[in-house]
Amino acid sequence: MASGDPTPDGVVLWTRLAPDPLAPGGRGGMGWDPVTVEYEVAHDESFRQVVTRGTAVATRELAHSVHPEIHGLEPARWYFYRFRAGSAISAVGRTRTAPAPGQPTARMRLAFASCQSWSSGFYTAYEHMRDEDLDLVIHLGDYIYERGWRRGREGMPMGADRDEAVDLPSYRLHYAQYKAEKPLRDAHAAFPWIVTMDDHEVDNNWAADSPGLGFDIYRIPALFRRRRAAAFQAMYEHQPLRLTQLPSGESMRLHRRYWFGDLAQITMLDTRQYRDRQACGGNVTADCADRLDTDRTILGAQQRDWLLDGFTGSPARWQIIGNQVAMGQTDNDPGPDTVVSADSWDGYVADRNTVLGGAADRGVRNLVVITGDRHQNIVADLRRDYADPESPVIASEFSGTSITSAGDGADMNDTGRRLLAANPDMKFFNAQRGYVRVDLDHQLWRNDFRVVPYIQRPGAPIHTRASFVVQDQRPSVTEA
Repeated sequence: MASGDPTPDGVVLWTRLAPDPLAPGGRGGMGWDPVTVEYEVAHDESFRQVVTRGTAVATRELAHSVHPEIHGLEPARWYFYRFRAGSAISAVGRTRTAPAPGQPTARMRLAFASCQSWSSGFYTAYEHMRDEDLDLVIHLGDYIYERGWRRGREGMPMGADRDEAVDLPSYRLHYAQYKAEKPLRDAHAAFPWIVTMDDHEVDNNWAADSPGLGFDIYRIPALFRRRRAAAFQAMYEHQPLRLTQLPSGESMRLHRRYWFGDLAQITMLDTRQYRDRQACGGNVTADCADRLDTDRTILGAQQRDWLLDGFTGSPARWQIIGNQVAMGQTDNDPGPDTVVSADSWDGYVADRNTVLGGAADRGVRNLVVITGDRHQNIVADLRRDYADPESPVIASEFSGTSITSAGDGADMNDTGRRLLAANPDMKFFNAQRGYVRVDLDHQLWRNDFRVVPYIQRPGAPIHTRASFVVQDQRPSVTEA
Protein backbone atom coordinates (compact mmCIF):
# COMPACT_ATOMS: atom_id res chain seq x y z
CA MET A 1 0.00 0.00 0.00
CA ALA A 2 1.09 3.59 -0.51
CA SER A 3 -0.03 7.20 -0.75
CA GLY A 4 1.07 9.95 -3.06
CA ASP A 5 0.58 13.16 -5.00
CA PRO A 6 -0.33 15.26 -1.92
CA THR A 7 -2.50 18.36 -2.31
CA PRO A 8 -3.79 20.73 0.38
CA ASP A 9 -7.05 18.79 0.70
CA GLY A 10 -6.06 15.24 -0.01
CA VAL A 11 -3.88 12.47 -1.41
CA VAL A 12 -4.27 9.41 -3.60
CA LEU A 13 -4.11 6.06 -1.83
CA TRP A 14 -3.02 2.80 -3.46
CA THR A 15 -3.08 -0.89 -2.82
CA ARG A 16 -3.15 -4.06 -4.90
CA LEU A 17 -4.81 -7.34 -3.98
CA ALA A 18 -2.21 -10.05 -4.62
CA PRO A 19 -2.25 -13.07 -2.28
CA ASP A 20 0.47 -14.70 -4.41
CA PRO A 21 2.34 -11.74 -5.98
CA LEU A 22 4.85 -13.81 -7.95
CA ALA A 23 2.37 -16.35 -9.33
CA PRO A 24 3.02 -17.02 -13.03
CA GLY A 25 0.95 -14.87 -15.37
CA GLY A 26 1.24 -11.65 -13.35
CA ARG A 27 -2.25 -11.84 -11.81
CA GLY A 28 -0.98 -12.09 -8.24
CA GLY A 29 -2.98 -15.21 -7.44
CA MET A 30 -6.29 -13.42 -7.98
CA GLY A 31 -9.29 -14.75 -9.86
CA TRP A 32 -11.27 -12.94 -12.54
CA ASP A 33 -13.99 -11.38 -10.40
CA PRO A 34 -14.01 -7.77 -9.16
CA VAL A 35 -13.48 -7.24 -5.42
CA THR A 36 -14.76 -4.37 -3.28
CA VAL A 37 -11.99 -2.75 -1.23
CA GLU A 38 -12.85 -0.55 1.75
CA TYR A 39 -10.58 2.24 2.95
CA GLU A 40 -10.47 4.47 6.01
CA VAL A 41 -8.57 7.68 6.76
CA ALA A 42 -8.19 8.89 10.34
CA HIS A 43 -6.46 11.47 12.49
CA ASP A 44 -5.04 8.76 14.75
CA GLU A 45 -3.27 5.45 14.23
CA SER A 46 -5.92 3.54 16.22
CA PHE A 47 -8.72 4.89 13.95
CA ARG A 48 -10.84 6.27 16.76
CA GLN A 49 -11.13 9.56 14.82
CA VAL A 50 -12.04 8.47 11.31
CA VAL A 51 -12.43 11.46 8.97
CA THR A 52 -13.49 9.63 5.82
CA ARG A 53 -14.14 6.13 4.56
CA GLY A 54 -15.26 4.67 1.28
CA THR A 55 -14.96 1.82 -1.18
CA ALA A 56 -13.21 1.18 -4.48
CA VAL A 57 -13.60 -1.76 -6.84
CA ALA A 58 -10.50 -3.76 -7.74
CA THR A 59 -10.78 -5.38 -11.17
CA ARG A 60 -8.62 -7.76 -13.15
CA GLU A 61 -8.20 -5.15 -15.90
CA LEU A 62 -5.90 -3.19 -13.54
CA ALA A 63 -4.39 -6.17 -11.70
CA HIS A 64 -6.88 -5.72 -8.83
CA SER A 65 -5.28 -2.43 -7.84
CA VAL A 66 -7.23 0.55 -6.50
CA HIS A 67 -6.36 4.26 -6.45
CA PRO A 68 -8.96 6.09 -4.31
CA GLU A 69 -8.48 9.86 -4.39
CA ILE A 70 -9.19 11.41 -1.01
CA HIS A 71 -10.54 14.96 -0.73
CA GLY A 72 -11.79 17.19 2.06
CA LEU A 73 -8.77 16.83 4.35
CA GLU A 74 -7.05 19.66 6.21
CA PRO A 75 -3.86 21.14 4.75
CA ALA A 76 -0.41 20.41 6.20
CA ARG A 77 -1.61 17.59 8.45
CA TRP A 78 -0.66 13.97 9.06
CA TYR A 79 -3.27 11.24 8.56
CA PHE A 80 -3.40 7.46 8.86
CA TYR A 81 -5.05 5.08 6.41
CA ARG A 82 -5.78 1.39 5.92
CA PHE A 83 -7.64 -0.99 3.59
CA ARG A 84 -9.94 -3.97 4.03
CA ALA A 85 -10.97 -6.62 1.49
CA GLY A 86 -13.20 -9.31 2.92
CA SER A 87 -11.55 -10.54 6.11
CA ALA A 88 -8.11 -9.20 5.13
CA ILE A 89 -7.03 -5.91 6.73
CA SER A 90 -3.91 -4.08 5.62
CA ALA A 91 -1.23 -2.61 7.80
CA VAL A 92 -1.61 1.08 8.71
CA GLY A 93 -0.04 3.71 6.50
CA ARG A 94 0.74 7.34 7.23
CA THR A 95 0.41 10.26 4.86
CA ARG A 96 0.47 14.04 4.88
CA THR A 97 -1.36 16.74 2.97
CA ALA A 98 0.46 19.73 1.49
CA PRO A 99 0.17 23.27 2.83
CA ALA A 100 -2.22 25.44 0.83
CA PRO A 101 -0.65 27.55 -1.95
CA GLY A 102 0.68 30.76 -0.42
CA GLN A 103 0.19 29.47 3.15
CA PRO A 104 3.14 30.52 5.34
CA THR A 105 5.32 27.40 5.58
CA ALA A 106 8.42 27.65 7.70
CA ARG A 107 10.10 24.36 6.80
CA MET A 108 9.92 21.33 4.55
CA ARG A 109 11.83 18.05 4.69
CA LEU A 110 11.99 15.58 1.81
CA ALA A 111 14.10 12.79 0.39
CA PHE A 112 14.68 11.81 -3.21
CA ALA A 113 15.82 8.50 -4.63
CA SER A 114 16.16 6.60 -7.90
CA CYS A 115 17.56 3.53 -9.62
CA GLN A 116 16.77 0.44 -7.55
CA SER A 117 17.66 -2.64 -9.56
CA TRP A 118 16.37 -5.49 -7.38
CA SER A 119 19.03 -8.00 -8.38
CA SER A 120 21.87 -5.53 -7.76
CA GLY A 121 21.59 -5.46 -3.97
CA PHE A 122 19.53 -5.09 -0.83
CA TYR A 123 17.23 -2.15 -0.14
CA THR A 124 18.99 -1.20 3.08
CA ALA A 125 18.80 2.49 2.23
CA TYR A 126 15.01 2.35 2.49
CA GLU A 127 15.25 0.91 6.01
CA HIS A 128 17.04 4.09 7.02
CA MET A 129 14.81 6.39 4.98
CA ARG A 130 11.77 5.03 6.82
CA ASP A 131 13.25 6.37 10.09
CA GLU A 132 13.88 9.88 8.77
CA ASP A 133 11.74 12.88 9.71
CA LEU A 134 10.27 13.66 6.29
CA ASP A 135 7.19 15.28 4.78
CA LEU A 136 7.59 13.72 1.34
CA VAL A 137 9.59 11.27 -0.81
CA ILE A 138 10.25 11.87 -4.51
CA HIS A 139 11.26 8.97 -6.74
CA LEU A 140 12.94 10.14 -9.94
CA GLY A 141 12.72 6.96 -11.98
CA ASP A 142 14.13 3.49 -12.62
CA TYR A 143 11.82 2.14 -9.92
CA ILE A 144 12.08 -1.22 -11.68
CA TYR A 145 14.53 -2.49 -14.26
CA GLU A 146 13.20 -4.28 -17.29
CA ARG A 147 15.89 -6.90 -16.71
CA GLY A 148 18.67 -7.61 -14.24
CA TRP A 149 22.14 -6.25 -14.87
CA ARG A 150 24.05 -8.07 -12.15
CA ARG A 151 23.62 -10.71 -9.46
CA GLY A 152 24.37 -8.54 -6.46
CA ARG A 153 22.53 -10.16 -3.55
CA GLU A 154 24.76 -12.63 -1.74
CA GLY A 155 23.22 -16.08 -1.69
CA MET A 156 20.16 -15.11 -3.73
CA PRO A 157 19.10 -15.76 -7.34
CA MET A 158 18.15 -13.09 -9.86
CA GLY A 159 14.41 -13.50 -9.23
CA ALA A 160 12.08 -11.88 -11.75
CA ASP A 161 15.01 -9.74 -12.97
CA ARG A 162 16.40 -12.87 -14.66
CA ASP A 163 13.97 -12.49 -17.57
CA GLU A 164 13.42 -9.28 -19.52
CA ALA A 165 10.00 -7.67 -19.15
CA VAL A 166 8.37 -7.15 -22.55
CA ASP A 167 4.62 -7.56 -21.97
CA LEU A 168 2.02 -6.83 -19.30
CA PRO A 169 2.41 -10.10 -17.32
CA SER A 170 6.21 -9.78 -17.15
CA TYR A 171 6.17 -6.09 -16.17
CA ARG A 172 3.64 -6.96 -13.45
CA LEU A 173 5.95 -9.67 -12.15
CA HIS A 174 8.87 -7.24 -11.98
CA TYR A 175 6.83 -4.77 -9.94
CA ALA A 176 5.65 -7.60 -7.70
CA GLN A 177 9.25 -8.66 -7.09
CA TYR A 178 10.29 -5.15 -6.13
CA LYS A 179 7.17 -4.46 -4.05
CA ALA A 180 7.79 -7.66 -2.08
CA GLU A 181 10.73 -5.93 -0.38
CA LYS A 182 9.74 -4.93 3.16
CA PRO A 183 12.08 -1.88 3.34
CA LEU A 184 10.46 -0.42 0.22
CA ARG A 185 6.94 -1.16 1.46
CA ASP A 186 7.74 0.42 4.83
CA ALA A 187 9.09 3.59 3.22
CA HIS A 188 5.93 3.87 1.13
CA ALA A 189 3.78 3.39 4.23
CA ALA A 190 5.65 6.08 6.18
CA PHE A 191 5.34 9.05 3.79
CA PRO A 192 3.48 10.25 0.70
CA TRP A 193 5.47 9.76 -2.50
CA ILE A 194 5.64 11.56 -5.83
CA VAL A 195 6.83 9.19 -8.56
CA THR A 196 7.81 9.39 -12.20
CA MET A 197 9.67 7.13 -14.62
CA ASP A 198 12.94 7.17 -16.49
CA ASP A 199 13.97 4.55 -19.05
CA HIS A 200 14.18 1.18 -17.27
CA GLU A 201 10.48 1.11 -16.48
CA VAL A 202 10.19 0.43 -20.22
CA ASP A 203 13.50 -0.23 -22.01
CA ASN A 204 17.06 0.99 -21.54
CA ASN A 205 17.51 4.41 -23.21
CA TRP A 206 14.16 4.44 -25.01
CA ALA A 207 13.02 7.72 -26.51
CA ALA A 208 9.40 8.46 -27.47
CA ASP A 209 8.52 5.95 -30.22
CA SER A 210 12.08 4.64 -30.46
CA PRO A 211 13.14 1.52 -28.53
CA GLY A 212 16.31 1.41 -26.46
CA LEU A 213 19.64 -0.28 -26.95
CA GLY A 214 18.60 -3.92 -27.35
CA PHE A 215 18.60 -5.90 -30.58
CA ASP A 216 15.41 -7.94 -30.59
CA ILE A 217 11.96 -8.16 -32.13
CA TYR A 218 10.78 -5.21 -30.04
CA ARG A 219 12.73 -2.86 -32.28
CA ILE A 220 9.80 -3.22 -34.70
CA PRO A 221 7.85 0.03 -34.10
CA ALA A 222 4.41 -1.54 -33.65
CA LEU A 223 5.75 -4.10 -31.18
CA PHE A 224 7.64 -1.46 -29.23
CA ARG A 225 4.50 0.67 -28.95
CA ARG A 226 2.67 -2.35 -27.57
CA ARG A 227 5.52 -2.95 -25.12
CA ARG A 228 5.48 0.67 -24.01
CA ALA A 229 1.73 0.57 -23.40
CA ALA A 230 2.15 -2.55 -21.26
CA ALA A 231 4.93 -0.92 -19.24
CA PHE A 232 2.84 2.21 -18.65
CA GLN A 233 -0.16 0.17 -17.49
CA ALA A 234 1.95 -1.88 -15.09
CA MET A 235 3.44 1.30 -13.64
CA TYR A 236 -0.01 2.75 -13.01
CA GLU A 237 -1.17 -0.51 -11.44
CA HIS A 238 1.67 -0.44 -8.90
CA GLN A 239 2.05 3.21 -7.94
CA PRO A 240 0.04 5.85 -6.02
CA LEU A 241 -1.03 7.75 -9.12
CA ARG A 242 -4.21 9.72 -9.80
CA LEU A 243 -6.78 9.08 -12.50
CA THR A 244 -5.16 11.82 -14.60
CA GLN A 245 -2.11 9.53 -14.85
CA LEU A 246 -4.11 6.52 -16.06
CA PRO A 247 -2.47 5.55 -19.38
CA SER A 248 -4.33 5.83 -22.63
CA GLY A 249 -2.65 3.16 -24.70
CA GLU A 250 0.96 4.18 -25.19
CA SER A 251 0.51 7.65 -23.64
CA MET A 252 0.69 8.59 -19.96
CA ARG A 253 0.83 12.10 -18.52
CA LEU A 254 3.60 12.19 -15.92
CA HIS A 255 4.63 15.85 -15.97
CA ARG A 256 2.75 17.62 -13.21
CA ARG A 257 3.15 20.30 -10.56
CA TYR A 258 2.69 20.53 -6.78
CA TRP A 259 2.64 23.46 -4.37
CA PHE A 260 3.80 23.45 -0.75
CA GLY A 261 2.61 26.70 0.79
CA ASP A 262 4.73 29.75 0.08
CA LEU A 263 7.91 27.69 0.41
CA ALA A 264 8.20 25.35 -2.59
CA GLN A 265 6.79 24.46 -5.96
CA ILE A 266 7.75 21.03 -7.29
CA THR A 267 7.57 20.45 -11.05
CA MET A 268 7.98 16.86 -12.20
CA LEU A 269 9.30 16.47 -15.73
CA ASP A 270 9.04 13.64 -18.25
CA THR A 271 12.24 13.44 -20.29
CA ARG A 272 11.38 10.19 -22.13
CA GLN A 273 7.95 10.31 -23.80
CA TYR A 274 8.33 13.47 -25.85
CA ARG A 275 12.02 13.65 -26.67
CA ASP A 276 13.60 13.37 -30.08
CA ARG A 277 15.63 10.22 -30.57
CA GLN A 278 19.11 10.61 -29.17
CA ALA A 279 21.64 12.21 -31.48
CA CYS A 280 24.69 10.20 -32.43
CA GLY A 281 23.20 7.00 -31.05
CA GLY A 282 23.09 8.43 -27.54
CA ASN A 283 26.82 7.83 -27.24
CA VAL A 284 29.36 9.62 -25.06
CA THR A 285 31.32 11.49 -27.70
CA ALA A 286 33.09 14.70 -28.63
CA ASP A 287 31.95 14.47 -32.24
CA CYS A 288 28.20 15.10 -32.22
CA ALA A 289 27.23 18.34 -33.90
CA ASP A 290 23.60 17.21 -34.05
CA ARG A 291 23.22 17.69 -30.29
CA LEU A 292 23.43 21.45 -30.91
CA ASP A 293 20.54 21.44 -33.39
CA THR A 294 18.11 24.15 -32.26
CA ASP A 295 15.11 21.98 -33.18
CA ARG A 296 16.07 19.07 -30.93
CA THR A 297 13.94 18.65 -27.81
CA ILE A 298 14.05 16.48 -24.70
CA LEU A 299 10.73 17.81 -23.36
CA GLY A 300 8.60 18.36 -26.42
CA ALA A 301 7.22 21.81 -27.19
CA GLN A 302 4.03 21.45 -25.13
CA GLN A 303 5.77 20.29 -21.96
CA ARG A 304 8.51 22.90 -22.36
CA ASP A 305 5.97 25.71 -22.65
CA TRP A 306 4.06 24.33 -19.66
CA LEU A 307 7.29 24.33 -17.62
CA LEU A 308 8.14 27.91 -18.57
CA ASP A 309 4.59 29.10 -17.86
CA GLY A 310 4.92 27.64 -14.37
CA PHE A 311 7.91 29.88 -13.68
CA THR A 312 5.75 32.96 -14.12
CA GLY A 313 4.16 34.49 -11.08
CA SER A 314 4.77 31.64 -8.65
CA PRO A 315 4.82 32.81 -5.02
CA ALA A 316 7.04 29.92 -3.95
CA ARG A 317 10.46 30.73 -2.53
CA TRP A 318 12.01 27.60 -4.10
CA GLN A 319 11.29 26.23 -7.56
CA ILE A 320 12.22 22.53 -7.59
CA ILE A 321 12.43 20.56 -10.83
CA GLY A 322 12.21 16.78 -10.56
CA ASN A 323 14.32 15.57 -13.47
CA GLN A 324 15.58 12.24 -14.76
CA VAL A 325 18.89 12.71 -16.62
CA ALA A 326 21.75 15.14 -15.96
CA MET A 327 20.85 18.72 -16.88
CA GLY A 328 24.23 20.36 -16.38
CA GLN A 329 27.03 19.94 -18.89
CA THR A 330 29.05 16.86 -17.96
CA ASP A 331 32.35 16.75 -19.81
CA ASN A 332 33.99 13.33 -19.59
CA ASP A 333 37.43 14.47 -20.77
CA PRO A 334 39.73 16.85 -18.86
CA GLY A 335 41.44 17.64 -22.17
CA PRO A 336 40.47 20.23 -24.78
CA ASP A 337 37.56 18.23 -26.23
CA THR A 338 34.04 18.37 -24.76
CA VAL A 339 33.01 14.73 -24.45
CA VAL A 340 29.38 14.40 -23.35
CA SER A 341 26.47 11.95 -23.36
CA ALA A 342 23.83 12.54 -26.02
CA ASP A 343 21.22 10.78 -23.83
CA SER A 344 21.29 13.54 -21.19
CA TRP A 345 20.42 17.24 -21.57
CA ASP A 346 23.86 17.59 -23.20
CA GLY A 347 22.23 15.97 -26.23
CA TYR A 348 19.48 18.60 -26.25
CA VAL A 349 21.36 21.85 -25.71
CA ALA A 350 18.67 24.13 -27.14
CA ASP A 351 16.08 22.89 -24.66
CA ARG A 352 18.50 23.34 -21.77
CA ASN A 353 19.30 26.89 -22.80
CA THR A 354 15.60 27.68 -23.22
CA VAL A 355 14.68 26.33 -19.78
CA LEU A 356 17.54 27.93 -17.85
CA GLY A 357 17.31 31.18 -19.81
CA GLY A 358 13.54 31.21 -19.32
CA ALA A 359 13.94 30.84 -15.56
CA ALA A 360 16.34 33.79 -15.49
CA ASP A 361 14.18 35.96 -17.73
CA ARG A 362 11.10 35.27 -15.61
CA GLY A 363 12.87 36.19 -12.42
CA VAL A 364 12.74 32.78 -10.71
CA ARG A 365 14.09 33.49 -7.25
CA ASN A 366 15.66 30.11 -6.47
CA LEU A 367 15.80 27.23 -8.97
CA VAL A 368 17.04 23.81 -7.85
CA VAL A 369 17.10 20.73 -10.08
CA ILE A 370 17.06 17.27 -8.48
CA THR A 371 18.21 14.46 -10.76
CA GLY A 372 18.45 10.66 -10.76
CA ASP A 373 19.80 8.17 -13.34
CA ARG A 374 23.54 8.60 -12.75
CA HIS A 375 24.14 6.21 -9.81
CA GLN A 376 26.35 8.95 -8.40
CA ASN A 377 26.03 11.80 -5.94
CA ILE A 378 27.00 14.96 -7.81
CA VAL A 379 26.69 18.66 -7.02
CA ALA A 380 26.95 21.25 -9.80
CA ASP A 381 26.10 24.82 -10.66
CA LEU A 382 23.98 25.29 -13.78
CA ARG A 383 24.89 28.02 -16.28
CA ARG A 384 22.59 29.74 -18.72
CA ASP A 385 24.74 28.84 -21.74
CA TYR A 386 27.76 26.55 -21.48
CA ALA A 387 29.09 27.82 -24.81
CA ASP A 388 29.81 31.12 -23.06
CA PRO A 389 32.44 30.77 -20.28
CA GLU A 390 31.15 34.01 -18.71
CA SER A 391 27.53 32.85 -18.68
CA PRO A 392 25.96 33.37 -15.23
CA VAL A 393 25.02 30.62 -12.81
CA ILE A 394 21.22 30.29 -12.94
CA ALA A 395 20.48 27.28 -10.76
CA SER A 396 21.86 24.39 -8.74
CA GLU A 397 21.67 20.70 -9.59
CA PHE A 398 21.84 17.87 -7.06
CA SER A 399 22.13 14.42 -8.60
CA GLY A 400 21.31 11.58 -6.23
CA THR A 401 22.94 8.19 -6.32
CA SER A 402 21.11 4.89 -6.76
CA ILE A 403 19.45 2.78 -4.10
CA THR A 404 21.17 -0.34 -5.48
CA SER A 405 22.05 -0.03 -9.17
CA ALA A 406 25.76 -0.50 -9.98
CA GLY A 407 26.49 -2.50 -6.83
CA ASP A 408 28.32 -1.43 -3.69
CA GLY A 409 30.06 1.50 -5.32
CA ALA A 410 32.93 3.56 -3.92
CA ASP A 411 33.50 6.90 -2.29
CA MET A 412 35.71 7.97 -5.19
CA ASN A 413 36.75 6.27 -8.42
CA ASP A 414 38.46 7.06 -11.70
CA THR A 415 35.22 8.39 -13.19
CA GLY A 416 34.84 10.85 -10.34
CA ARG A 417 38.39 12.10 -10.58
CA ARG A 418 37.99 12.60 -14.32
CA LEU A 419 34.67 14.43 -13.99
CA LEU A 420 35.90 16.76 -11.26
CA ALA A 421 38.98 17.60 -13.34
CA ALA A 422 36.92 18.27 -16.48
CA ASN A 423 34.01 20.25 -15.01
CA PRO A 424 34.82 23.38 -13.00
CA ASP A 425 31.15 23.80 -12.05
CA MET A 426 31.06 20.35 -10.44
CA LYS A 427 31.57 20.65 -6.68
CA PHE A 428 31.31 17.05 -5.44
CA PHE A 429 31.32 13.42 -6.55
CA ASN A 430 30.57 10.18 -4.70
CA ALA A 431 29.55 6.77 -6.05
CA GLN A 432 28.21 4.95 -2.99
CA ARG A 433 24.59 3.85 -2.69
CA GLY A 434 21.87 5.68 -0.76
CA TYR A 435 19.50 8.63 -1.11
CA VAL A 436 19.39 12.40 -0.65
CA ARG A 437 17.77 14.21 2.26
CA VAL A 438 16.71 17.85 1.87
CA ASP A 439 15.81 20.36 4.57
CA LEU A 440 14.64 23.75 3.35
CA ASP A 441 13.30 26.95 4.81
CA HIS A 442 12.94 30.47 3.45
CA GLN A 443 16.64 31.20 3.72
CA LEU A 444 18.45 27.93 3.04
CA TRP A 445 18.34 24.67 1.08
CA ARG A 446 20.39 22.00 2.86
CA ASN A 447 21.23 18.83 0.94
CA ASP A 448 22.58 15.77 2.80
CA PHE A 449 23.97 12.81 0.86
CA ARG A 450 23.04 9.74 2.89
CA VAL A 451 25.13 6.69 1.93
CA VAL A 452 25.61 3.07 2.95
CA PRO A 453 28.98 1.26 2.64
CA TYR A 454 27.58 -1.89 1.01
CA ILE A 455 24.39 -3.42 -0.41
CA GLN A 456 25.44 -6.95 -1.42
CA ARG A 457 24.43 -8.10 2.05
CA PRO A 458 21.84 -6.59 4.42
CA GLY A 459 22.45 -4.61 7.57
CA ALA A 460 24.62 -1.72 6.38
CA PRO A 461 24.73 1.42 8.56
CA ILE A 462 24.09 4.84 7.07
CA HIS A 463 25.87 8.16 7.44
CA THR A 464 25.90 11.58 5.85
CA ARG A 465 28.83 11.63 3.43
CA ALA A 466 28.60 15.36 2.66
CA SER A 467 26.24 18.31 2.99
CA PHE A 468 25.80 21.29 0.67
CA VAL A 469 23.67 24.40 0.89
CA VAL A 470 22.09 26.95 -1.40
CA GLN A 471 21.27 30.32 0.10
CA ASP A 472 18.22 32.35 -0.86
CA GLN A 473 18.88 34.33 -4.07
CA ARG A 474 22.45 32.95 -4.33
CA PRO A 475 22.27 30.07 -6.86
CA SER A 476 25.84 28.80 -6.49
CA VAL A 477 26.22 25.76 -4.22
CA THR A 478 28.57 25.79 -1.23
CA GLU A 479 29.65 23.00 1.11
CA ALA A 480 27.99 23.14 4.51
